[in-house]
Amino acid sequence: MSVEREGMDDLSDVVSESAATLTERRWFVAMAGMLILMMAVIVFTGVTQMLHPMSDVETIDATSLHKSGEFTENNLGVTSQTGEGVTVRIVAQQYMFVPHCVTVPSKTPIQFRLTSADVTHGFFVGETNTNAMVVPGFVTTVRTSFGKSGDLEMPCDEFCGYGHHGMAARVIVVPKETFDNMSSDERMSCGTE
Repeated sequence: MSVEREGMDDLSDVVSESAATLTERRWFVAMAGMLILMMAVIVFTGVTQMLHPMSDVETIDATSLHKSGEFTENNLGVTSQTGEGVTVRIVAQQYMFVPHCVTVPSKTPIQFRLTSADVTHGFFVGETNTNAMVVPGFVTTVRTSFGKSGDLEMPCDEFCGYGHHGMAARVIVVPKETFDNMSSDERMSCGTE
């Protein structure tokens, strides 16, 4: 069955099959080359950033962090630094934060120092813009301050396994005068739960 169209009697304006095939192959090679280049950039960036992570990075041995150094059990929680604010040290592990509750003063510079003992976790203090990833082998430092007193949830916001939905801690913000009169045990306890 042939279909004749007006003005199509002369087929000399139509591109030959060999020219069309050649053009398609050139476009295929160009697109494949671009795809390979993009994948190479992604792999290169991922590998180099794993070897040399960006930002102010501290490394730590996640397999022995509980044995000695900054993140031993006795060093966890809230410590006051005269004139410099407060430092809070927390270890994230499946499926809890240790300690599970900390009390900090309002209107005071606070430095959270976190690390993970196992997998990547998320650090998020509800109702604030305090948010970071906690990666095994690295120390995450987050500086913030809280303008008013309150009880804030601190859930893990990075999927870390089957128990992720239950992984949360609390940050209780109290007036500075109240905080100064609290013992170190009271600063790491939320009372009876």
